[in-house]
Amino acid sequence: QVSLVESGGGLVQAGGSLRLSCAASGRAIPSYSMGWFRQAPGQDREFVAAIRPSDIRPDASTEYADAVKGRFTISRDDAKGTVDLQMNNLKPEDTAVYFCSARSGPLGSTQFSLPSLYPYWGQGTPVTVSS
Repeated sequence: QVSLVESGGGLVQAGGSLRLSCAASGRAIPSYSMGWFRQAPGQDREFVAAIRPSDIRPDASTEYADAVKGRFTISRDDAKGTVDLQMNNLKPEDTAVYFCSARSGPLGSTQFSLPSLYPYWGQGTPVTVSS
């Protein structure tokens, strides 16, 4: 069982930055694929970023949605049990509730973006970007 708690959301002006953090507790966190998704009102949950397990390769590789490439960076600190999402140059269309997710083991490059493959989710943290 894995417990996930997000923090760091808030209100920011367009062009600003926020850093979201996900505190993960449970067994063998380094062996988990970790992801960030977001959901705007009236829309489906969409993939933002993911990072592969670090138990095999410490330099866990990452995946990003096209909409956030070059602006967002996902990272993990397994010693602290955290997965962060650094968000720069925020845009009003980034406004959503952001969720942290986890899955034991690796995922293929075409699977990271599928929310149905992640059994563990946090409660979400809201991000509002004003124009």
